[in-house]
Amino acid sequence: MSNTVFPAPAPVLAAIEGSDASFPINRIFCVGRNYLAHAAEMGVSVDKTKQEPFYFTKHPSSYVPSGATIAYPPQTANYHHEMELVVAIGKDGFEVPEEKANELVFGYAAGLDMTRRDLQLKARENGRPWDLGKDFEQSAVMTAIVPVEKTGIISNGKIELAVNGEPRQSSDLSLLIWSVPEIIAHLSKFYHLQAGDVIYTGTPEGVGAVVSGDKITGYIEGLASIELNIA
Repeated sequence: MSNTVFPAPAPVLAAIEGSDASFPINRIFCVGRNYLAHAAEMGVSVDKTKQEPFYFTKHPSSYVPSGATIAYPPQTANYHHEMELVVAIGKDGFEVPEEKANELVFGYAAGLDMTRRDLQLKARENGRPWDLGKDFEQSAVMTAIVPVEKTGIISNGKIELAVNGEPRQSSDLSLLIWSVPEIIAHLSKFYHLQAGDVIYTGTPEGVGAVVSGDKITGYIEGLASIELNIA
């Protein structure tokens, strides 16, 4: 038994649909600007022929299960929803060829990358990291993971979000600029991907602010629905 000066954090465990077992979250990677229409609404353009994907991270402790009620976060007046496909990694891999990237996929989930947009934009304007805008408590919401054996490889399907029943985001996974295999192959050039890593693959257009009392609902075709209540 280790001797620590205070209790070590417990593992962060996500549910697996149809299983009593849990998925231990190791790291959370997020892909920025991975839909052309969302990049445009954020005031930037993306040219896949000249640019590579870029990433930011969230601490595993930012994970929140779908259906939770969370507090409006501190130090923001512009708190945004971002609906995303989440890929759960089930095998270790480094410098993985694109054609073998799907072999690392354990399953998929629907996710919300909750964002303190004002803090993110302030950091962007000053050429600083996005951590205060992206990596904060209760900012990585996720449904139970559906194993790939049940879903097959996902490359298309509707992705939608509503706030208080009002549609906000509606797109298709086929419009990802960088596909899931491309993301895994590229990310594995820079990191030794490990079982337990999860990747938020980017959000389509229609992001917007939520306030206390709002209810967020989202859906990915053939996969899962997600729900979040803002206290």
